[in-house]
Amino acid sequence: MKILIKNGIVNDLDNNIKNEKLDILIDNNIISNIAKSIDKTGVDNIIDASNLLVYPGFIDMHVHLRDPGETAKEDIESGSKSAAAGGFTSIVCMANTKPPLDTAGQIKYVVMTAKEKAVVNVYPYGAVTKGLEGEVITEMGDMLEAGAVAFSDDGRNIAKSDTMRRALEYLIMFDKPIIVHAEDEALVGKGSMHESDFSARHGLHGIPYEAEEVIVARDILLSRLTNGKVHITHTSSAGSVEMIRYAKAQGLKVTADCTPHHLALVNTDVGDYDSSMKVRPPLREEKDTIALRDAILDGTIDAVATDHAPHTEFQKSFEFNIAPNGMIGLETSVPIVLDKVAQYKDENYPLLSKIMSSNPAKILGIKRYGLKVGEIADITIIDPNEEYVYSKDMIVSKAKNSPFLGKKLKGKAKYTIVSGKVVYPFA
Repeated sequence: MKILIKNGIVNDLDNNIKNEKLDILIDNNIISNIAKSIDKTGVDNIIDASNLLVYPGFIDMHVHLRDPGETAKEDIESGSKSAAAGGFTSIVCMANTKPPLDTAGQIKYVVMTAKEKAVVNVYPYGAVTKGLEGEVITEMGDMLEAGAVAFSDDGRNIAKSDTMRRALEYLIMFDKPIIVHAEDEALVGKGSMHESDFSARHGLHGIPYEAEEVIVARDILLSRLTNGKVHITHTSSAGSVEMIRYAKAQGLKVTADCTPHHLALVNTDVGDYDSSMKVRPPLREEKDTIALRDAILDGTIDAVATDHAPHTEFQKSFEFNIAPNGMIGLETSVPIVLDKVAQYKDENYPLLSKIMSSNPAKILGIKRYGLKVGEIADITIIDPNEEYVYSKDMIVSKAKNSPFLGKKLKGKAKYTIVSGKVVYPFA
C-alpha cells in the first residue's frame, strides 16, 4: 500500500523542516521519500494536502481512558478513536483506573487490549504507589518490563515527601520521570474552583494558587536533592511557571506541560455554575493563561497535553460543588493550540512539532517517528483554517463533557496516519 501526501506544508523542527511545501511518500508503513515533487505512478492513495499542515504524529502524554473499571465513561477502543479524530497518533493513559494500574498484570492488560482494539498507539503509565495511596512504592521495574513508560499517581498528590524522594531515587536507574499532580490536598480542602472574589460571590470554596505551587516547589527541590526526573503536569499558575523556569535555569531535570483548557479558559467562564468547567487544578485567571502561553513560546513549558477526562452526562449534571472534575479534550486540542499558542501565524506553526510530538516523546523516552526517510509513518495532517461549531454529534468519545460545545472553533485534524495506515477519517 502506497500513500502519497501531496503539497503539504510540512513542519518537523527536529529534522529542520519549517513550513516547507513537500510531498511525502509512504510505502507500507515506512516513509520512503520526501521531496518537492514525487511522481504518483503506482500510488494507491493520494492525499491532497494543499494548504494543510503536516506534522510528525501528535502525542498526548496525559489521557484518562477509564479502562479498566469505568468503561461507561470511556474505554481503550473509544478513547483511541477520539484521539485519532483529534489528530493524535499516540496517547499515554493515566494509572488512576479502578483498579489502578499498579501491577505488571494491570499494565499488561492495557498493552494487550490496546494491541487488539486501539487505532492509535497507547502507552500506559504505572502508579507510583500501591492503590494510589501515597504510602508504599510499587514494583516499578516490573511495570516497565510489562510496558509502562513512566509513573504517576495523577488524580492525587504524593503527600509524603520521603515517599516521593524514594520513588525518584529508585527511578534514576531506569531514567524515567514521575508525572506530578501538584496539589496539596489540605490546601485544596473542599475547594471546587479557583479561589477569588468570583468564587466567594458564588458561594463556592476556593482552591488557592498555593495548593499547586507548594508542591511544585517541593518537587523541584526533591529533583535537586535526588537528581531525579520530575514532570509537572497540567501546570495552571503563573507562579508555577516561574518556579519551573528557575529549575530549568539551574539545570535540574524538571519538565512541564499545560492543558489546552488552561490556555483557553479562565475562572469566570464557570458562569452560572457550569460543571463542564470544573477541573483540577481549577481554571485560573487571564494573567495565568498569558504566562502559560509565554512559557510555551520560550520553552519553559515543554508540551501541551489534554488531560482528557471523560465523565457521563449524568455525573456532570450534579451541582457544581459535587460534580466530578474533568473535561474531554482530545478532539478540541488542535483548534485551541492553533488559536492560543500559534495564533494562526505561519511563524508559530513549526512549534507544534515540538510541543505536541517530539518533546512528549523525549520526556517519556518513547519512540517518536519524525518526518524522515526510513521512519515509520506516524503523521498528523491538520487544516488550520476550517471553521465549525462544535456539537455533540461530532464527538467520537463516549463522553460529551466539553465546555466547548456550541462554540465556534477554527482548525481541525483532517488525516491521522498510524504506521502507514489512515486511521482517521474512519473507513
